[in-house]
Amino acid sequence: MNTAVSESTSVDTRAALRLITCGSVDDGKSTLIGRLLVDSKAVLQDHLAGVQRQGETDLALLTDGLSAEREQGITIDVAYRYFSTETRKFIIGDAPGHEQYTRNMVTAASSADAAVVLVDATKLPWQDAGLALLPQTRRHSLLLKLLRVPSVVFAINKLDAVADSALAYRHIADALATFARDAGIAVAATVPVSALKGWNVVDAAADAGWCGYQGPTLLDILEHLPVTRPDTGLPFSFPVQWVEKPGAPTLGAGASSLPPEGAAQPWGGPAAAPSSSSDTSQGRRTFWGRVATGAAQPGQAVRVLPSNQTAVIAQVLDHVRQPGDVAASHSAGIVLDREVDVSRGDWLLADASGDGSLPEASRQLRATVAWLDDEPLVPGRVYWALHGHRWVKAKVQRIVHKLDIHTLAEQDATQLEPNAIGHIELALQESLVTLPYNQSRALGALVLVDTASHKTAGALMVL
Repeated sequence: MNTAVSESTSVDTRAALRLITCGSVDDGKSTLIGRLLVDSKAVLQDHLAGVQRQGETDLALLTDGLSAEREQGITIDVAYRYFSTETRKFIIGDAPGHEQYTRNMVTAASSADAAVVLVDATKLPWQDAGLALLPQTRRHSLLLKLLRVPSVVFAINKLDAVADSALAYRHIADALATFARDAGIAVAATVPVSALKGWNVVDAAADAGWCGYQGPTLLDILEHLPVTRPDTGLPFSFPVQWVEKPGAPTLGAGASSLPPEGAAQPWGGPAAAPSSSSDTSQGRRTFWGRVATGAAQPGQAVRVLPSNQTAVIAQVLDHVRQPGDVAASHSAGIVLDREVDVSRGDWLLADASGDGSLPEASRQLRATVAWLDDEPLVPGRVYWALHGHRWVKAKVQRIVHKLDIHTLAEQDATQLEPNAIGHIELALQESLVTLPYNQSRALGALVLVDTASHKTAGALMVL
């Protein structure tokens, strides 16, 4: 069987690919990343010497850095590693496989361009042509679809440890193809690998026809996957993350130029003050954040949510404080033509009088939810909902249905248990402007947070 990704000449390999590994527990995710790092020569010798156990290299330790992870031999939090080949750069996240850490996997997948779903051949009845996949394999794959991860690659691992690798690969690949077709998951490739031996990961297996597969290696596939395209075709939207007061020192001029405690730095590195010839702020405040959709351009008419005041963009600064247009997914500083009440958490949106407009704000929301809390979701509960950098109270009005991850059927439900996926209806205390998640990740995503424990309770994708 040869199931491989088709190479596209339109893929921009200059952009770094953000990818994660996911799947069931102990499927070899950490070992696979370690193999990618080692065989692509991205690990220094002294670092490699530090992950020796009883004279042998434990590749999983290259990503499992927490003491609890090393003691228990499991992945708990998402660990990011960076490496590059002659073709492109990669940012790879090792997501945990345990059900109780599904929230960490969702966090990593929400910003990923691609995902490698590991499937452990030794855990499945590979002799059976109609074998059933593990629940966590199905759950993670469904979450990848809901979170709009553009490219999904199935990597069937540990085929070196089964008696008939070709038969095991054929049966497991067929089961994955059937599940993906029924769930509506677009699969970029299905590839047999041995992360422990290094077969088909970076280098091809010693046996050219291993498992009856003659396609590219996993790394070859990853090198030709596209990155997520920014939402530049939608009207302008911009969540305000930090407000820079007029006359404040620029970054690098003093400690007062840093964002408030707890706020993320809105640009990528040290910035120089804009030259006086290009500075048209005239002493007004600068609003920093990341453009969610469209592009920030001088002359763009905007309205402020929630105050609904209107203004015009007078100046746009990029991440190094140089004037110019800034497109979606890039950081920007925006100066308006007049002083209006704008603070962290507000949104700047394209006004109807501009070159496009977004839907009207609404206090009713229908969404798909991946429930991550230890306590079940029940109607009537009130949570904090985070949209961009804005917090609003949200009450669960109704659970429409729950998704059975085994049959993919929609079931009636009165509550959602931990790690369940379902559709719900919410009533918001304040209005929000949203788009369906399948149109915009930025405008269609919310996070529910427990008002008492402040734990992340659920990930919402607007319908």
